[in-house]
Amino acid sequence: MAKGKKSGRGKAGKSSGGAKVLWKVLFLLLAAAFIGVFTLITLVRKDVFGKLPTTEELAAVRNEEASLILASNGAVIGKVFAEERTNVRWKDLPTHVVDALVSTEDQRFFEHSGVDAFSYVRVFFRTLLARDRSGGGGSTISQQLIKNLYGRDRHGLLTVPVNKIKEALVAQRLEQVYNKEDIITLYLNSVPFGENVYGIESAAERFFSKPASQLKVEEGAVLIGMLKANTGYNPRLHPEASKGRRNQVLALMAGNGKLTTAARDSLQALPLGLRYAGAGKFDDYGYFNARVEQQARAALAKLKKKDGSAYDLEKDGLRIHTTLDTGLQQAALRATAKQLSAMQPKLDRELKARGTRKAWEKAEGRKAGTAWKRNERAVRDVFTWDDAPPDSISYRDSLWHYHRMLQGAFLMVDPATGKVRAYSGGNDFRTLPYDQVQGRRPVASTIKPLIYAAALRKGFEPCTYLNNEVKSYPEYEGWTPQNFEKDTTGGQVAMWYALAHSMNVPTVDLYFRTGADTIRDTFKALGLPTGGVDKPALALGAADLSLQELVQAYSAFANNGLTRGLQLIEKITDATGKVIYQGKMAPARRALDMEVAETITAMLQRAVSQGTGAAMRSRFGVRGDLAGKTGTSQDYADAWFIGYTPDLVAATWVGARDPSVHFNSANGTGSQLALPVIGYTLEEVQRSSVMRGKYLTSFPLPADSVNMACEPRRAGTLLERVLDVFFHPDNKDAPERKQVPERKSEKKEEGFFRKLFPKKR
Repeated sequence: MAKGKKSGRGKAGKSSGGAKVLWKVLFLLLAAAFIGVFTLITLVRKDVFGKLPTTEELAAVRNEEASLILASNGAVIGKVFAEERTNVRWKDLPTHVVDALVSTEDQRFFEHSGVDAFSYVRVFFRTLLARDRSGGGGSTISQQLIKNLYGRDRHGLLTVPVNKIKEALVAQRLEQVYNKEDIITLYLNSVPFGENVYGIESAAERFFSKPASQLKVEEGAVLIGMLKANTGYNPRLHPEASKGRRNQVLALMAGNGKLTTAARDSLQALPLGLRYAGAGKFDDYGYFNARVEQQARAALAKLKKKDGSAYDLEKDGLRIHTTLDTGLQQAALRATAKQLSAMQPKLDRELKARGTRKAWEKAEGRKAGTAWKRNERAVRDVFTWDDAPPDSISYRDSLWHYHRMLQGAFLMVDPATGKVRAYSGGNDFRTLPYDQVQGRRPVASTIKPLIYAAALRKGFEPCTYLNNEVKSYPEYEGWTPQNFEKDTTGGQVAMWYALAHSMNVPTVDLYFRTGADTIRDTFKALGLPTGGVDKPALALGAADLSLQELVQAYSAFANNGLTRGLQLIEKITDATGKVIYQGKMAPARRALDMEVAETITAMLQRAVSQGTGAAMRSRFGVRGDLAGKTGTSQDYADAWFIGYTPDLVAATWVGARDPSVHFNSANGTGSQLALPVIGYTLEEVQRSSVMRGKYLTSFPLPADSVNMACEPRRAGTLLERVLDVFFHPDNKDAPERKQVPERKSEKKEEGFFRKLFPKKR
């Protein structure tokens, strides 16, 4: 027995000794770990693994912020950024967003000083030992903010511990500099939401089309839920996963006492309610924004901050306030889409009947590369008016799609100030970036008012009679201009009548009688290039001008002879609202005498009421004072219309990018193809009391006050003269009557005439 007892004591001793060794090893391991961690912390603190930001540097922290482009009403119409971010202030953050963030990411946020020891204990036991990853990581909001601001460096096997220590140390410094509200604000302005979107303000705009201040509880929960995995919980890409994560956030809020159980259940039952506004949400303003950005960069290049550094348009969160009227812009965009989507099928039918595509493919095939020869079929996203989704299309089909496409550009300006109110250089800035507002094309008959203005400057009057007999000009290779409607030739016509009806033969007569020198001087005064003035074909539009140049010239007619350069930017402010650049109206230049401008306006009012622009009244019902001119270039390649009131010059061009693609019928005329863009626009303006009062104003000088009561002479077609006698037996010889009928009867007469004898435009 004694021997057995001795043996037991030996076993117990061995067991006790083994336990002591185990505890000693464990102690040594813990001591080594402590020393290792302490040493690592010391090395990190000593900047061995990279310099840590100081409290002074942390105090100067600010997030990069996108610069915003704002319309005249303050609406955001564009952004310029390296990272798409718009900073939000604490007072604009809804309480429920803060509650969601704290409940989800750092429940003890308002109790710790940057590092939460309890969170490390939770991570050790729950995440590491129990392998339950639902508990999240151990980083506080402050530590996550440091990671967002400074990123993480690589240090081999020590990467994770070194970065964690860095974030903990800097987080503690951060909380010495900022209060809790500032840290939350910095965090929500810096956190990434995927899709190159940073900060909750930009995320709210992207996914719910509203500012962060207007987010509902369930919407805020969606965005906060994305912080765990911004792609995996993206509500557009993964709606079910996003909804599940949202509901988890709402549950955490309820568990943290920020929502009642009833509220949680009610909100969890709601759909996501996504109102996604993707990267293309500013496409409607793409051409305009490109001009604004260009001008803003030029203005900022001359400015310096207080510290002497340059402004960075992509990072400084500037606010560029522009002159654009979103109401007018949207009306013009709708008008363009309506008109071009209706006319494109008609053009397609004509092109097909002429075999245009075969000829195009034959020409392109001669210079084709590998892609053309392979003609691979792939899913491609091409622009369509009905915004069709990407579809499988061959390489050649995609090229033809754009080659045969009608494009429309418009520019609308306040003539008195030069401020741009609406602007689009084409159908789609992303796929068709060439700006047709600045591109020069043959301007056709829109040039005629400029020729007539030169004649008025020389002393001609509206009742000056011009030769309407067809004539050949041997000195110009036998050139024989004709009127568009050949049955209107013969005899003489009054100058005003010739312009109102866009007659070619009398206009050429006027060109020669006015003289190239006077025309050149007039063009210079209007700010137009003078090349080709010595050629009489100029009088019929054989000149390439841009929509912008024409609008500025016509502005002189609308503004009593004065013209200004265009203004796009009202002012630029910094992120705090301080004005750093003040836009100014371009100085006014006297281009024409007031009497000349008034006379041209009166003549072009007749063009709208009785001539080539009559559809503005008969088809679109635009009332009030409106002057305007159509234009159709050779072979219907370019269609133009410019209409104006004292407060708006509205111009449009329609055509294909290749002049060889065009109508071969009256569908391609300015009155049929271009005028409806302005017609639909002004029709909508007229329905809006705000825009109507702003843009459809009256000229101070009535059209009737300009003397166009010319002596009786034969003018117009035989049919027009017969009908004129029928309607006005008291004046049987002349269509140029001194007394203009009341608009009501005028509309009735014209409507009757057009119904009986529809006229090509």
